[in-house]
Amino acid sequence: MAVLATKTPGRVKKGGINSNECETVSRIKEMPEEFEANTMDSLVDMPFATIDIKDDCRITEVPQINLERSEENEWINKDQRKKGRKKHKDYQPNYFLSIPITNKEVTRGIKILQNAIIQQDERLAKAMTSDGSFHITLLVMQLLNDDEINIGIDALLELKPFIEEILQGKHLTLPFQGIDTFGSQIGFVKLAEGDHINLLLEIAETAKRTFQEKGILVGENRSFKPHLTFMKLSKTPWLRKKGVKKIDLKLYEKFISHRFGEEMVHRVDLCSMLKKKQNNGYYHCESSIIIGKRPIGIQDLINEALHRERMGLKSKVKQIKELLLKPETQAKIRRELFEGRSINSSNQGNDVDFSATLT
Repeated sequence: MAVLATKTPGRVKKGGINSNECETVSRIKEMPEEFEANTMDSLVDMPFATIDIKDDCRITEVPQINLERSEENEWINKDQRKKGRKKHKDYQPNYFLSIPITNKEVTRGIKILQNAIIQQDERLAKAMTSDGSFHITLLVMQLLNDDEINIGIDALLELKPFIEEILQGKHLTLPFQGIDTFGSQIGFVKLAEGDHINLLLEIAETAKRTFQEKGILVGENRSFKPHLTFMKLSKTPWLRKKGVKKIDLKLYEKFISHRFGEEMVHRVDLCSMLKKKQNNGYYHCESSIIIGKRPIGIQDLINEALHRERMGLKSKVKQIKELLLKPETQAKIRRELFEGRSINSSNQGNDVDFSATLT
């Protein structure tokens, strides 16, 4: 990936909107075919199952550049690499930044493509990305608890002005044309060539840097290839036993150069891979940011107001927790609850004001 111009992050006023809900998924291994098929029927359409996440997100390791170092520096780097491997040993992404694809022309074209493939092989119906889930993944990450999710939300909100600076007041329009696969296992609609790809890559790089600076584990030292997934064989592993080991070119050859339409980027969502999906089929969103000059509806304004209120309450709760953790605060509480009560009970006639212990 070409070297991108970097921008120095700055503090900005935060603002964003929240959405709702994504289906819990667990991969079940070594089960009878009939039971496996019935079980997989109920699985949701994840943006990338944990087993094939590298393929689906087109994540590949970037070779290390050999540099001349002293023996001491070489030893230090080896030690750091060992620590890095240990630190990331259990790294498993469970959240991602999503650009939702909502243009009906694009989604209708993808449904026509999917139906054309299913007509040729009905078994592949379960391998298709479900309605409402079409998206482009900008970044994957690991958020293990509510505190980390809140940090992720903060990072997303801080990302908004950086994206707007990259776009410089212009709309980012993504034209979709043609079909390709990752290793004949994941089928996706390609982005047509153009300057929009460089802008998207720059946004992805900026997002990666913004989240890393918050201490969030993201895919490091990896390349990024934007794509719109429409099917994955990993959703139908039982088909391998029936001889379906790859996506045959003949299934989609009529769409090799097909123009699917354009999507104007208006939103970036922080989504869960595992939580229950929304009723419209889209992923559970922890928070969203609006990009560009897309008209904002009443519900968007309500969501943003609620989100700002939530962020204000979260800040106050954090201040209270920090205050309660201070030793001097805890000492005052103990004196008020225990020492003062003990003295008052043994000297009921004493008029000494013990409230001074809290001043």
